[in-house]
Amino acid sequence: MRAVVQRVSEAKVIVEEKTVGAIKRGLLVFVGVGKDDTEEDCEWLADKVSGLRIFEDEDGKMNLSVKDINGEVLVVSQFTLYGDCRRGKRPSFTEAAPPDKGKALYERFVELLREKGLKVETGKFRAHMHVHLVNDGPVTILLDSSKLF
Repeated sequence: MRAVVQRVSEAKVIVEEKTVGAIKRGLLVFVGVGKDDTEEDCEWLADKVSGLRIFEDEDGKMNLSVKDINGEVLVVSQFTLYGDCRRGKRPSFTEAAPPDKGKALYERFVELLREKGLKVETGKFRAHMHVHLVNDGPVTILLDSSKLF
């Protein structure tokens, strides 16, 4: 699984002119599921995201997690994180999971974050979404359960 994690002061997702998920201070997490991903990848990613220390402490150091600051998480599915542009100019998505598997692991990831005590909002799987955010920093972190980066 892959994720782009952004520290935000606020974020929301709009689908068909309706807000389907919104948070204040916390993390906006774009999640992509790969064709070979498993429950173990969900667990690794949920543990990493929930414990990622990218919020500043009283000394101004990135030392606090989203849980430490009582922040919120907005999770948005994004299969395009598996876009491969190494050949040509049109991305290939052959490494992305098929929709049924992608949805199941995406939903499991959200469930695992909630089990860790986090307030989690979501976008809508397979919908065309408008994502609005105020990136705080900016701070953006890339994660990959295969540890490619």
